[in-house]
Amino acid sequence: MKIGIIGSGNIGGNLGKHWAKAGHQVLFSSRHPEKLNNLVMEAGENAKAVSVTEAFEANADVYVLAMPFKAIGKIAEMYAGEYGNKIIIDATNPYPERDGEVAQKVRDANYNASEYTAMKFATAKTAKAFNTIYAAHLRDRAFQNTNKLTVPFAAQDTDSKNVTQKLIEDIGFDALYVGHLTDSGIMDPDREIYGKSLTKSELQSLVDAFRKL
Repeated sequence: MKIGIIGSGNIGGNLGKHWAKAGHQVLFSSRHPEKLNNLVMEAGENAKAVSVTEAFEANADVYVLAMPFKAIGKIAEMYAGEYGNKIIIDATNPYPERDGEVAQKVRDANYNASEYTAMKFATAKTAKAFNTIYAAHLRDRAFQNTNKLTVPFAAQDTDSKNVTQKLIEDIGFDALYVGHLTDSGIMDPDREIYGKSLTKSELQSLVDAFRKL
């Protein structure tokens, strides 16, 4: 698959390196793509650095949002003509101390962060994943055959579900589907499975316990 990484910091950078290693074509993007040369060298021949505009114009199969949450609205508006019917994997989190009023508004709303993203990227198929895992664990615990960590995810439809699960498993993590985007609130900051680095059975137990409340 061709994967556009929107925001190439700790989460996006590590994801891109892993997917390139797994054989996917990775487009690392940034407002300053010239600063991503070292990242591209680490990722190898399946990766290159481009601008955010070039990433959206490249007709990727999947776009991964790994930039600050406050940028979602602007990016969704600027590139609305480019991502229609594409799969968007939202790896962002609303942190009011960093993202300001929009993050606080979403934290206080009767919808969760992934639903906000899906509303903004309305013509795409949205999934939520990679927002609960620590960057160091994402970097260091990929491609393990035993004691695999589990990445929870939620998805808007069958296509986004299947592709997201495949991309999680392609880099050596177990995938745990928690449900539709409406069910993904337990993945948000300070919620039940945020920041939990667990095996699949352990994480499933947490999810099940929450749903029994």
